[in-house]
Amino acid sequence: MPENSKDLAIVLSEGAYDKAMMALILGTTAAAMGKKARIFFTFWGLNVLKKGAKPKLKGFMALFTGMMEKQMKKKKIPVFKELLEQCRELGVELYACSTTMELMDIKKEDLLDGVEVLGAASFLKFADTSSVIFIG
Repeated sequence: MPENSKDLAIVLSEGAYDKAMMALILGTTAAAMGKKARIFFTFWGLNVLKKGAKPKLKGFMALFTGMMEKQMKKKKIPVFKELLEQCRELGVELYACSTTMELMDIKKEDLLDGVEVLGAASFLKFADTSSVIFIG
């Protein structure tokens, strides 16, 4: 990785399908470019990390989530579950916000395997030396 290349820190605060996909797309792209990529899931963004989660588009558009995934598959674009797996394969680090987990009564065992729990102060340590993108 070039010396002037910054790592990428992404904050995802919503659980809507399109927002979650954007975080995963940016994370996998950064990792494929040789950058260290970390995604910090907070508030409703935590919901996409729960075991068995099936994110949907927001509001009345939720009805069209399946249709969108069919179109993505037709165009050979990875859907949420596949992109999440690519994140793992490429070494994108996935973090759940400990404070929000407590607030929303989410336990570590509720989360997908490989997700680490992290506090805001620890996130800010690596965000300080990274490009930060907020998706919410």
